[in-house]
Amino acid sequence: MNTQNHTELQITGMHCASCSARLEKALNLIPEVTAVVNIATEKASVTFNAASTDIPALIEAVRQTGFDAHVARDFAAEKAKKDALYRQEKIQFFISVALISPLLLEMVLMFLGVHFSLPIWLQWLLATPVQFWAGARFYRGAWASLKNGSSNMDVLVALGTSAAYFLSCGIVLFDMHQPVYFEASATLITLVLLGKLLEARAKGKASTALEALFKLQPKIAHVERNGEILDVSAGQLRPDEVFIVRPGEGIPVDAVVLEGNSSVNESMLTGESLPQAKQANDKVYAATLNQQGLIRCRAIAVGSHTQLAAIIRMVEQAQGSKAPIQKLADKISAIFVPVVLVLALITFIAWWVLGKDFSDALINAVSVLVIACPCALGLATPTAIVVATGRAAHAGILIKDAAALERAHHLDVLVLDKTGTLTEGFPALTDLLPANGCDTQQLLSVAAALAQHSTHPLSIALTAHSRSQGVTPDAVNDFHELAGNGLSGVIGDATYLLGSPAFIANKLSLPPAKGKEQIEEASLLSLQQQGKSIIMVARGDTVLGSIAFADTLRPSSKAAVSKLHEMGIRVVMLSGDNEATARAIAQQAGIDEYLAEVLPQDKAQHVASFKNKGRVVGMVGDGINDAPALAAADVSFAMKSGSDIAIEAADITLMHNDLMSVVSAIDLSRVTLAKIRQNLFFAFAYNVLGIPLAAIGLLNPVIAGGAMAMSSVSVISNALLLKKWEPETQQKETTT
Repeated sequence: MNTQNHTELQITGMHCASCSARLEKALNLIPEVTAVVNIATEKASVTFNAASTDIPALIEAVRQTGFDAHVARDFAAEKAKKDALYRQEKIQFFISVALISPLLLEMVLMFLGVHFSLPIWLQWLLATPVQFWAGARFYRGAWASLKNGSSNMDVLVALGTSAAYFLSCGIVLFDMHQPVYFEASATLITLVLLGKLLEARAKGKASTALEALFKLQPKIAHVERNGEILDVSAGQLRPDEVFIVRPGEGIPVDAVVLEGNSSVNESMLTGESLPQAKQANDKVYAATLNQQGLIRCRAIAVGSHTQLAAIIRMVEQAQGSKAPIQKLADKISAIFVPVVLVLALITFIAWWVLGKDFSDALINAVSVLVIACPCALGLATPTAIVVATGRAAHAGILIKDAAALERAHHLDVLVLDKTGTLTEGFPALTDLLPANGCDTQQLLSVAAALAQHSTHPLSIALTAHSRSQGVTPDAVNDFHELAGNGLSGVIGDATYLLGSPAFIANKLSLPPAKGKEQIEEASLLSLQQQGKSIIMVARGDTVLGSIAFADTLRPSSKAAVSKLHEMGIRVVMLSGDNEATARAIAQQAGIDEYLAEVLPQDKAQHVASFKNKGRVVGMVGDGINDAPALAAADVSFAMKSGSDIAIEAADITLMHNDLMSVVSAIDLSRVTLAKIRQNLFFAFAYNVLGIPLAAIGLLNPVIAGGAMAMSSVSVISNALLLKKWEPETQQKETTT
């Protein structure tokens, strides 16, 4: 019996990368527990064995580590709690600012050459509440960290500010003729609080994409119950219930249209800006916008089963995951604080040995403590991932986890399935070729009349084309269908045939040579060489003409392949079709490498063969037969129009069935990885430069504290620039 469970825990009390690393280690020490802790989302994603561990035990383990946790609630509830906490911390910050203002005024006047000094007792009175009330969180965090045998940012802040505060108290008590540093300790704590507020605000902006997805959900549905239209909460809709959607309203749940015609804006799900025409039997999705006519629908998926809910879950999952590049930051964060403590001690001893005053040596050591903070290092990767995955979701690109986003930028080979990926995935009428004595209108009219009663894919394509041309099919009597061959029926007083060239040749009551001549004349060999499917129409012994069909190339496929080549990616097409069809599609798409007549079970082997040559391979597909190849690839992309199995096997799902979305996903991966590297560089450079400057006495604690507070903000702000990224499809629209 499978007892593996999964839960998301919302964590409170984490302040830096060392905190998240400590908590992750503590959870993973529990038998049969696998946990990933993300400081940007402040969540722990935990998989555990329900037979040996339960959720209360996991929460208790979190509390033993010095933090608090609860099972993550819906986004709105968590946001409300965070907003309330943010307001509380903002009040605390402004009170601290009010208390330190006289101390700051004294510092500013001294800098301007005006000698003004507050009484020592007043400095102590102003600094003490800041130190032990506003700064209480740092003492609590430091104690919890040290109690668990580790150290974090709280240890650095508590130790540094306490050293300055208690040194000042000692100078006052023992009447030492030294300057006091009450303003330094109080200002430092206030600056750290400011940094935390700015950091929280920036984190909130990073998750705006997810918040926007939640806001898309309509609140009201107009339901048909007992012959009446009732307004009920969208959450109360049940499967199979019938509801109406008026023009300009959002669709409350996933449904199928029963009556009415309209156009629906699905851009919030697919990234496609053009509205989609909807009529009876078409699917519509929750949170999309009905633009024109009134439609009557039947609910097929409600609540957590809607497409929107699935997207939100996938985005949350991706935002909570870790990219492999973060491993380096995690390793450094684990040893960072102890190393800083040692450096601060060395700084103190060195200055004292050099004959400087005890207070000068201590203040320089304090500067080392406060400027070295692992926050920026810990936030460098996850904030970029949160922003990138949220932005991707709005562009109709759903990324399953951060590892897939990172791997995508390494791709050098992209394997494409043909049908449904490069092409539309269904046949469309491309050529009407009437024989001598027949015109195009007559050919289409007869063919449409016979095809209207058939469910064969070519018949469906023929019927759709005739409808688009305004052709009303005539009534057919004595209709017969020979599966896989053709159709026959009586229209008026004549018998007509529709089917493959072989079927027509067999049915014509002519000498074989004469029949073959008519077939060859009407079926143009060039069409067959293009890989098109051909059917013929005959009346009695006369061939009326040929009709050609093809699975047409998606409009953006050629441009996407060209763009992939520009990006240095080798494009290979796999197809189960014959050589002629595969070659024709490859040429149209601008693909030089293709493999035809590939069996479904062999697709994964071809992907593996590229990997065995040291290539990083991506696979794009949409069908059930693509699932093994998608699973074998380093990064897999599934078209949303494809099967659920293909989507489940894929790392990235493309809500807009467009190969250009693959280009966009790879581009976003490259941009995101560049941003992460920039963040890591800034975080490392900040400490590499800041710690030596503090150690040699060029930075006082207040400046060091301000720099430390701004380091995290700068990293998050840099990550937020990813919100300006636009998918390739939109970039093209703006330039055309």
